[in-house]
Amino acid sequence: MKSDDKWGYIDKSGKMVIAPQYEMAYQHVEGLAAVKQDGKWGFVDTMGKMVIAPQFQEAYGFSEGLVDVKAGGKWGYIDKSGKMVIAATYDAAHAHREGLAGVKQGGKWGYIDKSGAMVVSPQFDEAYSFYEGLVEVRVGKKWGYIDQTGKYVWAPTK
Repeated sequence: MKSDDKWGYIDKSGKMVIAPQYEMAYQHVEGLAAVKQDGKWGFVDTMGKMVIAPQFQEAYGFSEGLVDVKAGGKWGYIDKSGKMVIAATYDAAHAHREGLAGVKQGGKWGYIDKSGAMVVSPQFDEAYSFYEGLVEVRVGKKWGYIDQTGKYVWAPTK
């Protein structure tokens, strides 16, 4: 909830749980929520305890135990303790879904696993998150679908 340009949290009954104190706040996912304080992003638990101190340029919600964060102008992934588990070396990044996350390097999107290993090399102009084993990707002006190995199941067309 927002009050006087600050964000806080209420429970399902409308009771104030975390008083408005953040410049911006996202929903709790996997027990933690990204909050912006003094221009930096960190993470609080459902009771408002700062679990990961504000230190990131950008951050979103946890997915599969990791969250994409921007640090030093690049994107990487931290775990719930705040440890950088996949170095911030990417130009852009998506959340992990079904074990893989889209990352942008050298102007192209590819996919890494949760250890940071490149599973599908950067080759797409646009890419999204996996759903039921497939993901929509764009090459030039054409869209298609690949599986988790990078093999086209529907080659790019209009």
